[in-house]
Amino acid sequence: MGREWEPEELQQSKMTLETAPATRWDRTKRRYSDMFDYINNPVTTELLPPRVQQHPQAPHKPYTLLISLDDLLITSTWDRQHGWRTAKRPGADYFLAYISQFYELVVFTTQYSYTASPILDQLDRYNFYIEHRLFREHTRSANGEIVKDLSYLNRDLSKVVVVDTNPAHVATHPENAVIIPKWKGDPKDNGLIAMIPFLESIAIYKPPDVRPILTAYEGKDIPIEYAKREAEGKLKHIENWKQNKGTTSNSFGGFFGVSSRSTQNAPPTYLEQKRKEAQQQYLEEQKHIAKNKDYLESLIKHEQAVMAAQAPSNIWEAIETMRGNPKEIAGGIPPPPPPPPGMFVTPPPAPAPTATGTATTSTTSTN
Repeated sequence: MGREWEPEELQQSKMTLETAPATRWDRTKRRYSDMFDYINNPVTTELLPPRVQQHPQAPHKPYTLLISLDDLLITSTWDRQHGWRTAKRPGADYFLAYISQFYELVVFTTQYSYTASPILDQLDRYNFYIEHRLFREHTRSANGEIVKDLSYLNRDLSKVVVVDTNPAHVATHPENAVIIPKWKGDPKDNGLIAMIPFLESIAIYKPPDVRPILTAYEGKDIPIEYAKREAEGKLKHIENWKQNKGTTSNSFGGFFGVSSRSTQNAPPTYLEQKRKEAQQQYLEEQKHIAKNKDYLESLIKHEQAVMAAQAPSNIWEAIETMRGNPKEIAGGIPPPPPPPPGMFVTPPPAPAPTATGTATTSTTSTN
């Protein structure tokens, strides 16, 4: 156990020769500790598959947004009369649909997959918005606390934003995190919707590193603080336009290192232009979903039928499935219904194998 480090060990433990324990005794202690640390680490060293080339018509989304589930998108209560009941936060549907235009959207929850997956299936019924799902199995334990360690994420952390309600969950990377108050079930709450302008501005202006921006807002009421800065930027934008007689630089964009020019009368800012485009895209997408709802529902029913037909009906079939001999579908399941005219269906990419040989859980995208 005191032997020199092997390349595979260094990669799996995310160490280098410079940072790894160097003496024989330290190497022995580290290996001995790792033998009993399996339950404290994520199930894989790469939580997300590598980014794949998107459809040419799909918007480029270089940033990744991780959002929590409990007390952020939903809240759950228990009583003797009803047992567990789960409520959806006001604006959750709009938040997921709208902000997914800008980010690779990932839900990272501390719930186990068998309890969280049914909830996520309801939040994103057609798998349009949430690209990846991470669960309790993908967290690790540090000092007795559950931690969402972003070093396992397989993403450039300068392009990662985490929205959570528990600072302990992001203790390893607080510079990437936005902590917002927990939702306790108030039906008039607008805290989730209020975060949209801040998040969309980051994706629109495309800063080289999001961490300095998030750090600048640490400890502040982000919706209020950001609204002040956007209003100030709008005033400067109008003043510059008046002074330059119709030629203005986007002063608010300069806050993120981006600028644009406009020669229209009373021109909108660059941010306002992009926001209007995104809102129009959201409306068109919702119209498209409503138009093809029957087809989308038929796809869900077909998938459920296939899963039911493949499920083992007795213990012997279950054993064969565990041995790698899945049950053949008897009687035949009809093929999925063809898409209606004019609807383009994109098949989901195959899950990419990770360093440990397992694939992460991802959703099927139908556009």
